[in-house]
Amino acid sequence: MSLRILYQDESLVVCEKPVGVLSESPGLPDMLSAQEGFAVLPVHRLDQTTGGACVLARSPQACAALQQLFQQDLVLKEYLAVVSGVPETPAGSFTDLLYHDPRSNKTFVVDKQRKGVKEASCEWSLLETAEQPEGVLSLVRVRLHSGRTHQIRVQFASRKMPLAGDRRYGSRIKASVPALWAARLCFPHPFAAGRTVDGSSAPPDEFPWPCFSALRP
Repeated sequence: MSLRILYQDESLVVCEKPVGVLSESPGLPDMLSAQEGFAVLPVHRLDQTTGGACVLARSPQACAALQQLFQQDLVLKEYLAVVSGVPETPAGSFTDLLYHDPRSNKTFVVDKQRKGVKEASCEWSLLETAEQPEGVLSLVRVRLHSGRTHQIRVQFASRKMPLAGDRRYGSRIKASVPALWAARLCFPHPFAAGRTVDGSSAPPDEFPWPCFSALRP
């Protein structure tokens, strides 16, 4: 499998992570190293079932600098998602307290701060709706301001809009994986003042993505 390179320089690589591949070893770093001929380190994590733009570092120093950008919310993280139903407004934001249970590998919205609970926030906008036999589906663009496990999936599901194909969080729509795609990463270069790294990736031509004209060439 040949990985699509979205951006590359002496410090970092932004590539398109395939669905089903781990963000950490054994997974994407090993595939990229074999393809490009140099070692890379994972900077952040996408769910195994989520594909799209992912950044890896070419040195420990670059990895630390990039992770600091993520921690400071200086990385624009834009996702596309297909959810069941239609949001009540054309745009909005969600802020929740989330708890991830590692035993069940499931995240829950909770109402009180306690050990293991982290705040999660995102903003979103509705791009298009599509009538399907199973009901109306909505294509939304989501910008994350935090990076919690299953964050987008549980924040929409808790509002009765589970991602298409996300059976773990209550979807009845049949799809091979939850309809979530890392569409864009944009951030200031950690070592080159004035340079911006910007990598974009389009979802695959598989249900439910082709239901929306906004995604067609």
